[in-house]
Amino acid sequence: MKATLTEENYLKALFHVIDQEGKVTINELSKFLSVKMPSVNNMMKKFAEKNWVIYETYKPLIVTEKGKREAALVVRKHRLTEMFLVKKMNFGWENVHEIAEQLEHVHSTVFFDKMDEILDYPKFDPHGEPIPDKDGNIIAQDLKKLSECKLGDVAVFTSVTLSDDAFLNYLTERNLFLNKKIKIIKLESFDKSMTVEVDGKQEILSRKATDKILVKK
Repeated sequence: MKATLTEENYLKALFHVIDQEGKVTINELSKFLSVKMPSVNNMMKKFAEKNWVIYETYKPLIVTEKGKREAALVVRKHRLTEMFLVKKMNFGWENVHEIAEQLEHVHSTVFFDKMDEILDYPKFDPHGEPIPDKDGNIIAQDLKKLSECKLGDVAVFTSVTLSDDAFLNYLTERNLFLNKKIKIIKLESFDKSMTVEVDGKQEILSRKATDKILVKK
């Protein structure tokens, strides 16, 4: 039986919050989804029945390999849709998240496989996040936060950890797009803000922003 819309939202949340050992707490899921803990508990018991998680009272959830695959496939639909909207329909990267939120719940595998083919099998979405393949496998990336860079470093803007409209508009207004080279010009000790140079122009970025910009050197 196909996952319901609500189940898919929980699966996607698991994808984003599990740690490297495949574990997550009910409290972490509750905060991420803004859903009360009793509701999360009830859903995770259902997930345990489907062998998507291992559920034990008062212990962190363990997401099974089956659960990881199911979660990755929901994310695949979302990220493929975002890429299609940008590449084939000329949407800005800041305007695709809400539409993808709706289309990710379409259950036709053929539909998304065709989308993948039309896009020539992209490995990353418009925000630089890897797109899981048909089997739920995902490319591992060795990236660091811009906030972790040092004075004088030059790094390539590779991905964002947060793709909400407000943040992407913030980046667009500052001409900060993927694959741009960013040079660290100044670091403020008081508020951890950062002055950077992009395409010969200087911009001041808040610590909140530099924590969400992922780069490679």
